[in-house]
Amino acid sequence: MPSVISTDVLIVGAGVAGLWLNARLRRQGFSTVLVESRTLGGAQTVKSQGIIHGGAKYALHGALTGASEAIADMPRRWREALAGTGELDLTGVRLLSEAHYLWSPGTLAGNLTSFFASKAVRGRVDQVKGDQLPPALQDPRFKGKVYRLAELVVDVPSLIERLAELGGDGLLSGQNIEPVFANEELIGLRIDGREIHAQRIVFSAGAGNAELLASAGISVPAQQLRPLHMVLVKGPSLKPLYAHCLGGGPKPRITVTTHPAANGEWVWYLGGDIAEADGVARTPAEQIAVAQKELGNLLPWVDLSQAQWATLRVNRAEPAQSGLVRPDNAFLADQGRLLVGWPTKLALAPDFSDRVITALHNDGIQPGNAPVLPEFVRPPLAQTPWEQLLP
Repeated sequence: MPSVISTDVLIVGAGVAGLWLNARLRRQGFSTVLVESRTLGGAQTVKSQGIIHGGAKYALHGALTGASEAIADMPRRWREALAGTGELDLTGVRLLSEAHYLWSPGTLAGNLTSFFASKAVRGRVDQVKGDQLPPALQDPRFKGKVYRLAELVVDVPSLIERLAELGGDGLLSGQNIEPVFANEELIGLRIDGREIHAQRIVFSAGAGNAELLASAGISVPAQQLRPLHMVLVKGPSLKPLYAHCLGGGPKPRITVTTHPAANGEWVWYLGGDIAEADGVARTPAEQIAVAQKELGNLLPWVDLSQAQWATLRVNRAEPAQSGLVRPDNAFLADQGRLLVGWPTKLALAPDFSDRVITALHNDGIQPGNAPVLPEFVRPPLAQTPWEQLLP
C-alpha cells in the first residue's frame, strides 16, 4: 500500500452534493476519492422530502427571484437522469410521484392567479379533479382546488444507494480528517492517518464544512444553519399525498410527502411553514399537537386515531446570508486548490456539480492517470428518519 495516494479530485461529504459530483466526475474520466465520516446521505440528504422543485413554491404569490429561474430546469435534468438519458444513469431509483401538487383549501384559490402567470412555472399546470386527485384527497368532504405541478418526488434512500453504486471503489469511511499543507498551500488531507493528495479538494460536507474550514485555518465562506422541526406521521389509514397546501403567507402552510415504511404502511413527512420559525420554537409535544390540529382541520376524514407521531429537528446548512435568508442557488467558493460549497437543496445537486466542473475547466484541470486504489472501508447507507423514530 502506498504511503500517499494521489487522485484528481478529493471530495469530503457524501450527501447528495458529494455523491452526485463524484459520479459525474467519474463518468468524465476523473479519478476521485469521496470521504464520509458517518453514513452516506445521513446528515441532511436522507432527511429531505425528496421533492425535485422547479421553483413553484418560491412564486406562490408572484414573488419571482433568482431562485425560481435557477431551479426551473432541475425537474427536466432529474427526469432525464432517472430515465438513464441524462448526465447520470439513475435508472432503478424509485420515483414516489410523477408530480407534486398545489392544494388550495376553500377560497384561497384566488391567490394563485399571480403564481400561474409567473415565469417560474415551466411546463403544464393542470387542475385535477375526481379520481385524478391525490388518493388522500379523494373524499366527498374535500372542498378546495388541486393543481398538478411538473415536479417529481424521488425516494431518497434508493437515490443514495444508486449514487453510491456509481461511486465505484472510491468511497472511503474516515473519521479523523486533517489538512495536509506544502509551502502553506493545502495539497491534500490525512484520513485516519492515510495521506491523500489531489489536484483539487472539494468540501461538500453540509454542516461539517464549518469544522473542515476551521481545521484548515480558513474563515470564509461563512456558514449558516437554518433550523427546521419536521413532523412524522405513520398509520394504517394514510394514503399517498404529495402536495404544498397553500396558506395565507408566502410559504406553503404545510408540505406533505409520503414515504413507504418497512411494515407496508405509509409515512407522512410534514414540512412547510409548520416546520419553520414557530415550529422550531415548539417542544416535540407541542409541535405534534399543532400538526394534529392542522391535519384535523385540513383533512378531517383521515382517521389518525391509530397513528404514530414523532418530530425531527434538521439543521439545513447553507452559505451565510443576510437575515438568514434562504439562498437561491447552489453555492461554490473557489479558493485555489480548495473548492467549498453547499447545494442548498436536494434538487440543486446538478447545479452544484456544474459549478465544480466549471471551476475545474477554468483552472485547466484534466483527468490524470487513474491510480489503483487500495480497498477502502465504505461508509454505510443512512437509515431513514421513520426507520429510526417510528418502529
